[in-house]
Amino acid sequence: MGQQQLLLVILVTIIVGIATVVAINTFSSAADSANLDAVRQDLAQIASSAQAYYIKPTMLGGGGNDWSSVTFNNITFPSDSIFNSGLSAANTNGSYEMTTRASGQLIVTATPTSGAVTSIVATITPDNMTQATNE
Repeated sequence: MGQQQLLLVILVTIIVGIATVVAINTFSSAADSANLDAVRQDLAQIASSAQAYYIKPTMLGGGGNDWSSVTFNNITFPSDSIFNSGLSAANTNGSYEMTTRASGQLIVTATPTSGAVTSIVATITPDNMTQATNE
């Protein structure tokens, strides 16, 4: 091979290497973002189920307008495991813990598995949910 052809082969190898590194970084970023979206969706599902439990009368197995008895055991949340007396749950997206069960609100802290964000705190009231991200 001529000198010019060797130079082209080296140049193409460098360009392919750079493109590979960029693709890996992009994929990693997209995977973290997808995990974060899945955790937020789980929190929305937890909020919806918890609100339904809150407004259901105690005679029908609900909370009777009180958060104090809500656990992952009595709301519909598909998880791989429920532990800590029903106050914690985990699935492939992350782990979830009911940290506050006061009369006016329920606070659930979620920790995604990706590690891009340390935690997401969801404050659930009888008619609303807000999320705050801790990075």
